[in-house]
Amino acid sequence: MAIVLCNEGTCIPPKCPIVDVQADKVIIGEKNNVCTLTRKQFDILKEKIKRGEI
Repeated sequence: MAIVLCNEGTCIPPKCPIVDVQADKVIIGEKNNVCTLTRKQFDILKEKIKRGEI
C-alpha cells in the first residue's frame, strides 16, 4: 500500500513524498530521498506519533 502525502496544489506529483508499506519494510520519502524502515521500526514510529511524542 502506498500513500501519497500531498494535498492538491501543494507540490508537483513526481516529487510528492510517499509512505510505501510493504510486507517486510516501509519506504518513506521522495524519488531519490528515501528512508527505509523495518516493519518493527515503523511500528515504533507509529506508536510514538500516536502518543504525541513526535
